[in-house]
Amino acid sequence: MTVEYDGTEFAGFQAQAEGFRTVQGTLEKAIAKMAGSESRVHGAGRTDAGVHATGQVIHFDTGWHVPAHRICWALNGELPNDVTVKNAEIVDGSFHARFSATARTYRYTILNRDDPSALMGRFAWYVHAPLDLEAMNAAAAELTGSHDFATFGLPDLPGNSTKRNVERIAVEKQGEILRITVRGNAFLRQQVRAFIGTLQLVGLGKISPADVARVRDARDRTQCPAVAPARGLTLMRVHYDGIRFTRPGVDGEFAAPDGTEKDNRKA
Repeated sequence: MTVEYDGTEFAGFQAQAEGFRTVQGTLEKAIAKMAGSESRVHGAGRTDAGVHATGQVIHFDTGWHVPAHRICWALNGELPNDVTVKNAEIVDGSFHARFSATARTYRYTILNRDDPSALMGRFAWYVHAPLDLEAMNAAAAELTGSHDFATFGLPDLPGNSTKRNVERIAVEKQGEILRITVRGNAFLRQQVRAFIGTLQLVGLGKISPADVARVRDARDRTQCPAVAPARGLTLMRVHYDGIRFTRPGVDGEFAAPDGTEKDNRKA
């Protein structure tokens, strides 16, 4: 499934202790209400509190015998206004939303003008001072490629590798909106936001591209120049290689043509 959400009121994607509202927990409650049984939801990206998504991919195992497209309608009827299922497809049992992914693309939005916006406040970081686009792109080049990014983020578990491959960072401006697109195979916790906070300081002239290379090579979390607010960050797309999805409809039902059940399928 592809899921879209406004992360403002969520404590992140991943389920947490009772009392914390999460995207995963919200989806699991909706699925349980609709199906009458619990299903574990797995997400491609464990977005932090306040981070949004237009292209989060999830999967869960199910024994439903319902056309895939009807799952969207049914789930959206149970979900709150800040979470939407955009599509549902049946995939092979070996597919995993997180571990089958080959890359993720994030986009960060900065509102760069004199006055803030009442309408964009939930989805953009307001920066009133002019930003040097050329310097930011030069610094972005220091953050692409395969590196140990321990300065900029934390692994899921202590002791895990902090090496990641960042394929592309592009800093572009259209009028008063500055967008930074980051694509990589996977990211450490807060890595993308640390990149953005660092690039913003470069844009303001407070640090140089050479400084970015220096702190990158330090591999020391205490030397991270800055971390941008969560509200400007959106998970745009999750990329997969060699995955062929079954389109919803008659061929996308959870029952075989002869009427026999197809249990333990993934949606």
